[in-house]
Formats: sequence, structure tokens, C-alpha cells
Amino acid sequence: MTTTTPFDAARYLESADSQHELIADALESGDPAYLKHALNIVARARGMTAVAKDAGVAREALYRALSETGDPRLSTLMGVFKALDIQLTSRSAGKQETEGAG
Repeated sequence: MTTTTPFDAARYLESADSQHELIADALESGDPAYLKHALNIVARARGMTAVAKDAGVAREALYRALSETGDPRLSTLMGVFKALDIQLTSRSAGKQETEGAG
């Protein structure tokens, strides 16, 4: 009988560059569930306890916030981004309205 184990991407995202690429892709997608999942993977790859400490939240609270059913607060997300050394920036999405068009 063949035994399989669940795939865990956190075990394979060892470099900061690959972790940042995953989060950048999640942000670019605009999908909140994907972003939360990507943050969960990277936090586990870096060590959830260390990330929670650097983010200023309890480890259990971070697990809950980044879980499938979690709904993290903005302050939690900002703390996680800071802990992961990720700076959020803003740019136009390319959708510009022309004044007076209509």
C-alpha cells in the first residue's frame, strides 16, 4: 500500500527571494484568500513563533488569523509584513478616469 503525505510548500520556500515572490504574486492577484494563504506559508517557512513575536501578536492568534477560516485584522497583517521585512507600496492599477468623459 502506498502512503502519501500532504504537500507543504513551507518546507521548500527556503530563500527570502522565493518567499517574497510568492507574496508579490498573491498581492498582484488581488485575491485575499490567496494572500492570506501565502502569508501563512511564508510565516511557517520562517518559523511561526518568530514571526508572531516580531509582528507583535501571540503565536496562536497568528495561526488563527492566517488559517483558512481566519479573517486577520489590518494591524495583524501590517505586523506580519513588517516581521517578514516586506514593504507595501502603492501604484496605479492603470485604471484612470478622464475628467469630463461621459
